[in-house]
Amino acid sequence: MIASVFARRGSEGRAALVPYMTAGHPARDATVTLLTELADAGADVLELGIPFSDPLADGPTIQRSSFKALQAGTTVEGVLSDLAAFRSRRDTPVVLFTYLNPVMRFGMDRFLRSAVDAGANGLLLTDLPAGADRALEDAVIESPLDLIRLVAPTTPIERVPDVARGGSGFLYYISRTGVTGARRELRAELAGEVQAIREAVDLPVAVGFGISTPDQAAAVGAVADGVVVGSALVRLLDEEGIEPGVDFVRSLRAALDG
Repeated sequence: MIASVFARRGSEGRAALVPYMTAGHPARDATVTLLTELADAGADVLELGIPFSDPLADGPTIQRSSFKALQAGTTVEGVLSDLAAFRSRRDTPVVLFTYLNPVMRFGMDRFLRSAVDAGANGLLLTDLPAGADRALEDAVIESPLDLIRLVAPTTPIERVPDVARGGSGFLYYISRTGVTGARRELRAELAGEVQAIREAVDLPVAVGFGISTPDQAAAVGAVADGVVVGSALVRLLDEEGIEPGVDFVRSLRAALDG
């Protein structure tokens, strides 16, 4: 389902829009409403973060949203319940974004079954590098979920096919080193790096980390198959609430549709 969304947008000459939100943020009971409104605002794929107490790949904005969600009582079971409720409203694909610890505590097999039953379409485990644990990777690959792989600017291009092994849906290219967080400028080398990755793998390439304005989204969308926006959206949700966040996503969609 995720691949078909990218294919449809590609046939239109447009990039897919992939907003990230933390489940249970900005309020514990806001998840279903926010997912629905983001879908209606033009999201092609939704990244739903399962909060974790030690989110090392994330910058301060998403870390703060995770801590607030946990303090409000957000659990893995609760996230999956909210996802199921959203799925009864909309069919926009959802990628669960999380770390190994919450999944392993829940139980990998149980988590995969429950995620599929709730209506998830993909899984991104930020701290499961390709080849680090073949058994865990294969469990996801053999499930109905797309395993979303991560590639960084420091990944040698000859290694990209190995990193992408078993991946499906799309390949997530981290636009810069470091943790998540909005940035004022994009790296000049980005277009060439994305092109090289597209030539190395047969997967759509979505770019994330640091995209914070409609103009930046349009610039990335001109060279990539998808645009992932996280920290800028989470900060708006935290500081101003749901409607400004949804309006921001609507502006990103308009910029990509140009």
